[in-house]
Amino acid sequence: MADLAPPQGSSRTVRGSVEATRWRWRIFAVTWLAYAGFYFVRQAFSVAKLGILEDPAVGGVLTERVLGVIDAVYLAAYAVGQFLWGMWADRFGPRVVVIGGMVGAIVAACVMGVSSALLVFGGAMVVQGLAQSAGWAPLCKNMGSFFPVRQRGRVLGLWSTNYAFGGLAAPPFLGWVAYSLFDSWRIAFFAGAATLAVVLLLFVLLQKNSPYDAGISEADEPAAAAGKPVPAVPPEPPEPRRTGLALYRETLRDRMVLTLGAAYFLLKPARYAILLWGPVLVSRRLPDIDKVGAVLIPIAFGVAGVLAPIVVGWLSDKLFGSRRVPPCVLALGLLTVTLALFMPLTATGSVPVMIAVLAVIGLTVYAADSMISCVAAVDFGTDKGAGTAAGLVNGCGSVGAILGGLLPGFLSGGVLFTCFAGAALLAGLLMLPHWNRLPRAAS
Repeated sequence: MADLAPPQGSSRTVRGSVEATRWRWRIFAVTWLAYAGFYFVRQAFSVAKLGILEDPAVGGVLTERVLGVIDAVYLAAYAVGQFLWGMWADRFGPRVVVIGGMVGAIVAACVMGVSSALLVFGGAMVVQGLAQSAGWAPLCKNMGSFFPVRQRGRVLGLWSTNYAFGGLAAPPFLGWVAYSLFDSWRIAFFAGAATLAVVLLLFVLLQKNSPYDAGISEADEPAAAAGKPVPAVPPEPPEPRRTGLALYRETLRDRMVLTLGAAYFLLKPARYAILLWGPVLVSRRLPDIDKVGAVLIPIAFGVAGVLAPIVVGWLSDKLFGSRRVPPCVLALGLLTVTLALFMPLTATGSVPVMIAVLAVIGLTVYAADSMISCVAAVDFGTDKGAGTAAGLVNGCGSVGAILGGLLPGFLSGGVLFTCFAGAALLAGLLMLPHWNRLPRAAS
């Protein structure tokens, strides 16, 4: 009978492998929800702009140009935060940084819903920018800690649908609550804050920083996936904290991180112009559309954006062998053409044409965006500096995003989209020489 007994420790290791898998997908779910939740506060200002510009009580002060400057202030604060919080996540763990960001975003949104004074609005947007930037890099690090390089293209591609989903779901929800239920632009801020508060509670209850904190071994899943026995290896404790300068020095050893940052700087303005000004841009091109319609039409941009990271992540792993640059370059090429043709194609005033053009822009911009800002940044930053790398790349992108928030209030559509097309072309040319690059961990 003794010969029929399972090897010593086998049931424990099988249970450990199952537990590791459960934890990985639990972290996937709660971090995905966390970043999508940030968007319900972030998009509130975009939705509120339609009501602000028609509100006689504030319209004389909060003009289109002033709103563009406020967006630029927000994005400047967001960029500063990206450079800081990714490094803090590497030093102190994602949990404390993300929770602090959520709390700050909720408070700032409530302040903007109460007061329309210019200085109060501006100050709240600085807080909002710093708070919002506490989400992406720490959560990317959180995911990178639980999933190996060979899976990241597909897993992080699927995970990166969070911000496309947030950009898709938040505007119609906030617009419906603010204009259909209450007929007040202020409600957009309160509805967003309430949504993020629910997400915050779930994050506090369900999230862990690393496999060590969850009590699982990082070696469990790869061995189990290969059909091999899983050794009963205790989880490794985290390394001692390093200074911010040491983290940046280590991360920048691979100059690919700087290339990703430069490309993301050039890509981000187009995405943020549509995110922050989408309803206004649609209203300009389709003047017969009402406010609710102007909010709903950019949904095409978000729907395509949800699909794009899934497709590009699968392609990078399966077709290109974990190379992240080829799908980026291809997406940037198609994006360049579509942006250059935006004004001629939408000149007819056709709603279906507008939807189709926004869908193609969403597909291409989110494909390149998710690969540069998440998968490639985590890969080339390595496990130790994933937060710092993601923060640096996204910080560079956020500096570019300032232009996306600022320029639509100052430039005509033709000049605006020509500039965006040129920037996308340059981003693709920067990435092209690195077509065959692999991260150190995968080479």
